[in-house]
Amino acid sequence: MRFYLIGAGVIAKSHADAIRKLPNCDEIELKVTDLNSQALSGFVELYPEATSYTDAKTMLAEEAKAEDIVVICTPPFTHYELSKMALESGRNVLCEKPLVMNRQEADELLEIARGKKRLLGCCSDRFIGLPKTEEIKKLIQSNALGEVYKVTYVYRGQRSRPGVEYQPESRWFLNRSKSGGGIVMDWGPYDFAILNDVFKPSAIEVSSAWVSKPETQADPVDTVYDVEGHVGAMMKYHLDGKTIWVHYERAHCTHGKPYHLVEIEGTKGAVEWSPYFESDKVVYTSDKDGEVVTEEREFVNESNISFMDHPIHYFYSKVKGELSPALTNEQAHFNFSCLQALYDCADTGTVQKVKHVPFESEYVNS
Repeated sequence: MRFYLIGAGVIAKSHADAIRKLPNCDEIELKVTDLNSQALSGFVELYPEATSYTDAKTMLAEEAKAEDIVVICTPPFTHYELSKMALESGRNVLCEKPLVMNRQEADELLEIARGKKRLLGCCSDRFIGLPKTEEIKKLIQSNALGEVYKVTYVYRGQRSRPGVEYQPESRWFLNRSKSGGGIVMDWGPYDFAILNDVFKPSAIEVSSAWVSKPETQADPVDTVYDVEGHVGAMMKYHLDGKTIWVHYERAHCTHGKPYHLVEIEGTKGAVEWSPYFESDKVVYTSDKDGEVVTEEREFVNESNISFMDHPIHYFYSKVKGELSPALTNEQAHFNFSCLQALYDCADTGTVQKVKHVPFESEYVNS
């Protein structure tokens, strides 16, 4: 198998580390390109097994093989053109999040992937497949919660903006024309990947939404800064003839209280957990003889495959034709469309509905 990394920065190194953990990694060919010669030479110094190229077109010029994987490790405004080039070369593409900048780009890439019978994946699957979230899915499927009717998905941080407090040297995060947006494009891909993996909706409706850009005295004035830092939405998740209300809120800049709460409520019980870093606890609350009963258990990820390794390992398995939670093609497109629907609802004030229409057959690389 051959991996082609476009971009040789921090995230590319994370992917290279994940590739080293793959089965038979010694048989994998690693290739890399970056327009920044210093970044490229620094990458090859750390990963001497990689063959370097000065540009992506040259790297992809060799004849494609069915299991080739191109990994896009560059800022969002480059994702569409690079993914298109890689797909049209006849290769499978795993792209960093967000998948693209807008729905039109997502539509076009999906159409190319279908036409080429190749996989288009997104790295927003880092936090799915963890033991704690798999336990959440089991509780729902076992009817331990009864009929689920409400989900609260709230993460509020006061000062964690990329381009300001986090990676301040990467000011492109603050420019919508380069990043696609703010907190919605930064953490939204992970949030919707988790929500859509847990519930597998046939459609979602964004009933109401808002975005805001809180101001601070640390706001940069020497660069474009036009992305949101705080968002909220009320959404209806449609599944199996049922509707679940989802209260969603995200902030990496707010003057209000910082806190997080991810909770699923049903007619027979409720469950709370952190899909991310805060804790591995799953807290299940139900009723016994008219009294509230709480059960708390930990589900630690003991695998040597970390959440940062997931995109490479999931996509590798999918390309090999194995069962995998990788977010590819229609699912990747659907998840991105949810982000766009939130923006569209906030912008227009009208309800936005996104349908998930799976393709009739799986893609078989041949």
